[in-house]
Amino acid sequence: MDKIFKTFVLLCISTVRSTPVYYNNNTRDFQVDSADAHLTVPQLIKKYGYSVEQHHVVTEDGYILELHRIPGKNGSLPVFLMHGLLCSSADWVLAGPKDALAYLLADKGYDVWLGNARGNTYSRAHLTLTPNMFAFWQFSWHEIGFYDLPAMIDYVLNHTKHRKLHYIGHSQGTTTFYVMASTRPDYNDKIHLMQALAPVAYTEHIRSPLLRVMSRFQDTLTVLFEIFGIAEFHPNNAILHEIANLLCTSSAVNNLCLNVLFQLAGADPEQIDLKLIPILVGHTPAGAATKQIAHFAQGIRSRLFRRYDHGKIKNLFVYGTPTPPVYNLTQITAPVLVYYALNDFLASPADVDRLSAEIPNLVERLQVAHGKFNHLDFLFAKNVKELLYDEVIRRISL
Repeated sequence: MDKIFKTFVLLCISTVRSTPVYYNNNTRDFQVDSADAHLTVPQLIKKYGYSVEQHHVVTEDGYILELHRIPGKNGSLPVFLMHGLLCSSADWVLAGPKDALAYLLADKGYDVWLGNARGNTYSRAHLTLTPNMFAFWQFSWHEIGFYDLPAMIDYVLNHTKHRKLHYIGHSQGTTTFYVMASTRPDYNDKIHLMQALAPVAYTEHIRSPLLRVMSRFQDTLTVLFEIFGIAEFHPNNAILHEIANLLCTSSAVNNLCLNVLFQLAGADPEQIDLKLIPILVGHTPAGAATKQIAHFAQGIRSRLFRRYDHGKIKNLFVYGTPTPPVYNLTQITAPVLVYYALNDFLASPADVDRLSAEIPNLVERLQVAHGKFNHLDFLFAKNVKELLYDEVIRRISL
C-alpha cells in the first residue's frame, strides 16, 4: 500500500500547476496549534474546554463504530455530523473553537454527535474480522450508508430518547445519506432536516484533474487490488509526514502541498490558514477501503449514481442484473437542504443541479456567497462561520 500511495503522490505532483499560489492573509487565523496534529478527537475536544464522550455501536454486519459526543443539556436536540471520504470525526473540530462546526453547535446548546465510518482511524474493529484481513475491507460507501448510518442514528435516538435528529453531512457524508434514505426509506422519518454540504452523488462533472486521471485507470486498479489483496487505502503515517515535510513549506508561494489540495478541491488561497495544513496531515487520510475510491471513479465513467459495479458476472450473482441498480432518489422523503460552491472541483454545480432536481423534498439549494469557495472550504475556510455555518445553525433553530 505504501508503494501505491507514493505513486499516487507522484501523480499529484506531476499534475499540479506550476503557477505560484498567491496567498491573501487578510482574514483571521484559526485558534489552533501544531500539537493538534498529534491528538485524538476526544483529546482535542477536551483540550479546548468541552466535555466529550466516546460511544461504540455494532452494525448488522459486525463492524464496531466509534462515535464522539459533545453532550448538550438534558433533553437538548441531537445533531449528527458525518464526515467525507478518507476523513473522520476530526473534520468537525480541527478548525478550533469559534470556527469548527461541532464547537459552534455545542456553544448553542445542541447535543453534538460525530460519526465515524467503518475502516477509519476510530472504527477499525469487527466482531470476527481484523483490519489485516482482506475480508474486513470488502465494502464501499454503499455499506456505510446501508449499515453504518442506520446503526449510528438508531443509537443516538435510543440514547437520547428523541424521535428525530438533525443530520449534517459533508461530501461522502451526503453520499451515504442518499444511500440510506433511498434503500432504507423508513429512516427518512427519523430526520428533522438533512443539510448537505458539498453534496456528492453524481460525479460526471468532477473537475479535479487528479481524480479524472484516476478514473481512467479504475478498471486496472480494481484488478490489481483484487489480485494482490490490497483492500485498504491507509498510507503509512511516517511516509506521509515525510512527504509533507518535503512538499509543505511555511510559504504559500510554490507550496506543492497547497497546490495538491487545490488540484483536488479547487483553489481558494485567501481562505486557507497555512498552519492548519500540518494538522490536517496528522488526521487525514484517516483510512478507507479502496472500493470506496473505486466506487466514486465508477460514477465518473458511468455518469450514474448506482451501486458498486463488480463486473457483469458478479453483478448477476449479487444483483440479478448485469449492471448495478441505480439508487432511487425519489424514496428520499426527509427534507434536504443543499449547499454548493461554484469553485468546488468535487461537487460540481452541474452535478448538484442534477441531484437537486431528483430529490422530492428539497427545501432549498443555496450557493455559498464566495466565488472561490472550494470543497475543503466547507470545513476549513477562515470565514466558514460567516459564509456557511451561521446559516446552517439558523436552519436547525427554525
